Amino acid sequence: MSQDISSDVLVIGAGPAGIAAATIAAEQGLKVIVLDDNRQPGGQIWRNLSTAHHPSTSKRHPKQQALDRLYRSGAQLLTRRVVFNASASGFAEALHETATDSNVETFRFQQLILATGARERFLPFPGWTLPGVFGVGGLQALTRAGYPVAGKHIAVTGTGPLLLAVAAHLVAAGATVTTVAEQAPMLKLAPFAASLWRQPAKLVQGARYRTKLRSATYRTGCWVVKAIASPDSHTLSAIHMTDGTRTWTEPCDLLACGYYLVPNTELAQLLGCALRGSFVQTDAHQRTSILGIFCVGEPTGIAGLEAAIMQGKIAGLACAGKSTPKLLRRVMKQQVFAKNLEYAFALRQELRSLPKQDTIVCRCEDVTFAAMQAYHGWTDAKLQTRCGMGPCQGRVCGPAAEFLLGWKPPISMRQPLYPVPLRALSSPLASTSKVAINKIEGIESTKERI
Repeated sequence: MSQDISSDVLVIGAGPAGIAAATIAAEQGLKVIVLDDNRQPGGQIWRNLSTAHHPSTSKRHPKQQALDRLYRSGAQLLTRRVVFNASASGFAEALHETATDSNVETFRFQQLILATGARERFLPFPGWTLPGVFGVGGLQALTRAGYPVAGKHIAVTGTGPLLLAVAAHLVAAGATVTTVAEQAPMLKLAPFAASLWRQPAKLVQGARYRTKLRSATYRTGCWVVKAIASPDSHTLSAIHMTDGTRTWTEPCDLLACGYYLVPNTELAQLLGCALRGSFVQTDAHQRTSILGIFCVGEPTGIAGLEAAIMQGKIAGLACAGKSTPKLLRRVMKQQVFAKNLEYAFALRQELRSLPKQDTIVCRCEDVTFAAMQAYHGWTDAKLQTRCGMGPCQGRVCGPAAEFLLGWKPPISMRQPLYPVPLRALSSPLASTSKVAINKIEGIESTKERI
């Protein structure tokens, strides 16, 4: 069964930015609906966080404060909705799957706020598909969901501020973090650290992480080049690391490896929003190039939690035709921080030689680095090898191929953005179903003629 639901403002994504945007818009008297594909709101940064009081204070957790205000605002939050199609004409389609059924719901809107967040960037290296090798954010999410890491020896490698945050979280969960390895050289990190005097809260946070990780070795300018399997269990037992001049082996039970973040811009591209490099182009009020569509958080630039929340508030006000100069000035300061982040943690050229010829790059379709190198671009390789045609639809191998081979995936996007069961597409109000079924019927007619 399908539903057709209308709102003044539709917010896609219930992370900190989306929650802030929805709250402010609803407080201005607008009818607001928030959609998120997870079971609980909060996004990656607030995923499965306890909302109990801080042990040293009587204050509630920021997530709980934000959610309480969201609920009081009157905004309607709908979870487990995967938005797979949208149009600038004013509708979005979401798949809502339950234990017994799959429904397509159509949401009509006057204005749309995209708060779709970001995902990890993975770079393939020999052994990266072994059991025991995780993404940095992936291991954090699993740990928060109950995955046991107590007593495990874990190496955390890659790049970005997330390394320290996740390593500290793993220690708090009972793990022994043996190494935190940052690929960026100290020559770039030192100026970035010095620039944080303008943001003392971030300095304090970084110092707390380092205190929790005092027993772990922290290295800059080095990276993992190979994951080694145990002969008896075929799971991770050690890693090879290098600083560019020497290579050494470090034993570990688990490896968390991630090379910062990639913005989730697929939905924005489907809607026709212009990009600025890899990010969605917005003005000072978070308006995109499409009238009535706003974008907030990581899709507009990786700048951290505070910037995402401020952008959400600005977009919520803009939907009601209002603005706050103070917020606009604060966001401008965060943009400087974002540029410093981008420079400090830029990927080094040596990482392009991480995969060997037989290293799998596209995990969904088992496509090796050698197979991809035989072609001249993303579309050509996709047609010949099926890279990017698996369940992730190129979200993992696409950014890797862009860095390793210089390939730019096509900007054009087509719905559905995510796999959708045919039984859900056949619902009467799913506009996508008409296109999909017509195509299927066309194929069958062609077969009959042949």
